[in-house]
Amino acid sequence: MLTSLKKCLAVTLTTAALLQAPSAQAESYEMTVAGASPGGLWSLLGAGLDSSVRSAYPGSKITYQTSGGGIANIGLLDRGQADLAIIHDAELLLAQSGKAPFVKPIRSINVLSYLYVWAPMQALIRSSFAEEYGIKTLEDIARVEPPITITINKRGNIASNVAVEMLNAIGVTEADIESWGGKLIYAASGEQVSLITDRRADLMINSLFVRHSSIQQAASSVDLDLLTLDSATIEAVNKASGTIPFVIPEGTYEWSPDKVNTPSLGATLAVRDDMDDETAYNLTKAIFENYEQVAGVHPAMKALTPEVMASVDVVPYHPGALKYLKEAGLR
Repeated sequence: MLTSLKKCLAVTLTTAALLQAPSAQAESYEMTVAGASPGGLWSLLGAGLDSSVRSAYPGSKITYQTSGGGIANIGLLDRGQADLAIIHDAELLLAQSGKAPFVKPIRSINVLSYLYVWAPMQALIRSSFAEEYGIKTLEDIARVEPPITITINKRGNIASNVAVEMLNAIGVTEADIESWGGKLIYAASGEQVSLITDRRADLMINSLFVRHSSIQQAASSVDLDLLTLDSATIEAVNKASGTIPFVIPEGTYEWSPDKVNTPSLGATLAVRDDMDDETAYNLTKAIFENYEQVAGVHPAMKALTPEVMASVDVVPYHPGALKYLKEAGLR
C-alpha cells in the first residue's frame, strides 16, 4: 500500500513539474513588424522574419504592417503601435540625436539585428559632363566648381539626408551649387532616373542596391560614370549619418569598371527598449538560427550572415538580444 502511494505521489510530482517547466516548443508570438509600402523588399523581409520565428516557435505569426518607412516606424515603435520595425541605421541616429524631422531625442529604441548593410550611396554622373570638367571623384566637384545640376532623393527620405551630408563633407552647399550656375533638385527615385537620362541633371546621388534595375535602365540610355569618395569624406559622412563604409567591387559595372568607395545605409530590426528580455532573447535566437529564411526572400539578400546581423553599432542591441549574441560568440 505504501509503495503504491509513493508511486502515485512520484507520478503526481513529475506531472506537476512538467506542467510548470517552460517549453520553447509551447511558446508562440503574435506580433506586428512595421515596414514600408506593400510589395517592396521590406515586405519580403517581413515574410522572412515571420518564417524564421515560426520555425523556432510554431504557431507564431509576425504580421507585416505597411507604413511610411523608417522615420515613421520610429514613431510607431516609440508610441507602442508596433512590436517590431524595420528602420535604417541613419534614421536611428537622427532619432537618437533629435535632429529634424524629430523635435526631441528619441532613445527608447534598441535593435535585435541588422537585416542588410548593402544599400550604398551611388553617385552617378553623366560621362560627357565628367569628361568636360575633369571630374573623377566626388571631391573633384568642390575643386572644379562646375555648373552642375545634382538630383538627390526627395526631402524626408533618409537617402536625401545622407546625400546632403556627402556634399557637406566635401565642402559644398546648395548655395555653392547655385553660385556656380547649377542647382540641386529633390526628386523621388524614379524621377531622378528620368532627370539623368533626359540630361536635365548631370549627377544623381541615391541609396540603391548594387546593379539595381534603375541604374541599369539609366546606363542603357546615357553614358554614366560612378564616382568614388575619399576615405576622409566617407568617415565624415558615417560620423554625421550613422552610415557604414562600403566597397563596390571592381568590374561590377562594365561601363564604370573601377572599384568605388562610398557610404552605405543599412536596415535594422528594431524594438522598444522596454521589451522584456526573454522575448527579445527568444526572437533574436529564432531569427539568427533561422536566418536563411530571411536571406532567401530575394537574391539581394543572399549575402546575409549572422556576422552581418550582429554588427550594428549606431544604437545598442536590446539586452536580451545581446545575451544571445554573446552566447553565440557574435559580440
